[in-house]
Amino acid sequence: MTTARDLVIGYIDDLSLAGEAMRAAFPSLERLADVLGLVRSHRISRSGEAGTYFYRVHGAGCLFISPGGSEIDVDFAADGAEIFDLWRLRLYGRSLPEPFELTEHDLRAAVESLKPLLVEVRPGWFSVAEVRASA
Repeated sequence: MTTARDLVIGYIDDLSLAGEAMRAAFPSLERLADVLGLVRSHRISRSGEAGTYFYRVHGAGCLFISPGGSEIDVDFAADGAEIFDLWRLRLYGRSLPEPFELTEHDLRAAVESLKPLLVEVRPGWFSVAEVRASA
């Protein structure tokens, strides 16, 4: 990773991979946010492994640790959207095999540069925009 923009894209890609691992491990997951309901109904443990990922459900979200040790922390909005803030992006950057430290200003600029891919769902919280594939 060489830029703040690369870090944000890396976070999004790693979150997607963690989601794939969770859906493979728990086929009843339609959305990643459904993990909260599975934990609350005691159908899965609050923490464990999903493929090569470790997960730990917390409050309104989940922390994933990749096989390489990267920490991908995400919260879920009321509608189930995966949301993250600049703090979570900094945590991710610090956890990379080659830690990458960025200022809040650099991260904000990177997130802004990725609009309309990213949307600000509430002040300081971002989500990947839904992309509709054409047939």
